[in-house]
Amino acid sequence: MTTMVGISLHGRSVVMVGGGAVTARRLERFLGDGAVVRVVAPELSPSVQNLVDTHRLTWIRRRFRAVDVAGAWLVHTATGDPSADAHVVSACERKQILCINAADGGHGSARLAAETRSGDVVVGVVSDASVDPRRAARLRDAVGALLREGSLPLRRRRATPRGRVDLVGGGPGPADLMTVRGRRLLAEADVVIADRLGPTDVLADLDPDVEIIDVGKQPGHHPVPQHEINALLVAHARAGKRVVRLKGGDPFVYGRGGEEVTACLAAGVPVEVVPGLTSVVSVPQSAGIPITHRGTAAGVHVINGQAAITSSTLAALADPTVTTVVLMGVAALPRLVAAAEAAGVPGDRPVAIVERGHTPEQRTTRTTLGRAVADAAAANVQNPAVIVVGDVARADLLLPATQLAGDATR
Repeated sequence: MTTMVGISLHGRSVVMVGGGAVTARRLERFLGDGAVVRVVAPELSPSVQNLVDTHRLTWIRRRFRAVDVAGAWLVHTATGDPSADAHVVSACERKQILCINAADGGHGSARLAAETRSGDVVVGVVSDASVDPRRAARLRDAVGALLREGSLPLRRRRATPRGRVDLVGGGPGPADLMTVRGRRLLAEADVVIADRLGPTDVLADLDPDVEIIDVGKQPGHHPVPQHEINALLVAHARAGKRVVRLKGGDPFVYGRGGEEVTACLAAGVPVEVVPGLTSVVSVPQSAGIPITHRGTAAGVHVINGQAAITSSTLAALADPTVTTVVLMGVAALPRLVAAAEAAGVPGDRPVAIVERGHTPEQRTTRTTLGRAVADAAAANVQNPAVIVVGDVARADLLLPATQLAGDATR
């Protein structure tokens, strides 16, 4: 029978006997755990030699002697010689020191589990019968994949005195466009404070007792002001909760993530940011529009349509080598077009308005600067939408216009 035990090796002595490929793989793992390692071997492979030199490890340059295990918490033997490995195991038995025998089918008093990690969770796989490392590795990888996609119950069940906040960029909407880290943090969350945009479908997969707070904003309607959102983040984290602030796109691209980070840090609350696919890139991409393209556009200018139109924006609109991407700009389109025309921007500059990118309701209206206001009104363009101005918005840039799905080309 085998009992799995989690052992902290940080700051503790580990002896590695043998200098070959197996030692190299295992040595990196022990060093990653913070173990104090010394190596016993008459010769070292280049990979082991590099680790010894890089980490300034003690190398005892000779064959193993029983005295070498003195003071060790754990010994690992992988000499390639069954009789030599058996000698190491025997020396450890006499000193009651745990020993891992890496020989195929070898038996020591301990085994190294096939291990996978997700945040602060560590899962190990060993066999209770014969040693079968390939089977253990395949099972570890299968469990690891489920952990990474947030399919396993990762939430803490024991209260902690101090919580934390993670600002998670959810991307443009589909759950499979979220990052692996974002999915894992959602699976660990006690409280989710969510916007109306982004991957809201994933909220239905959370445990029933996860508190979900909707702070979604719409144009001209902010039911929960930003200072109250900041206060919610801090209050729940101070109550020992793991808080995820789930946003559409990326937290630092017009997501006010910087303000939320500042509020958490000022309150002494641990906070991290997980990037997401920003709609600046991903929504045009969903319509087959590259915001840069060799020979067409070498630069990108991004603006918030609700902000004042600056001279730099007018210069970008006038430059045929620059793509201008407008977020939250449906209501501001007439004002933007009027300013551009007054600045002498050509009326035939291509424009694409992509509504609800990466959703089944996605629609793209292709037009020009001179016709943009009329065509948007005729198509009844609605938020959320991303407006792209520049030659990359031409319908035939990458494919014939007839092959582009979801287009309302004018």
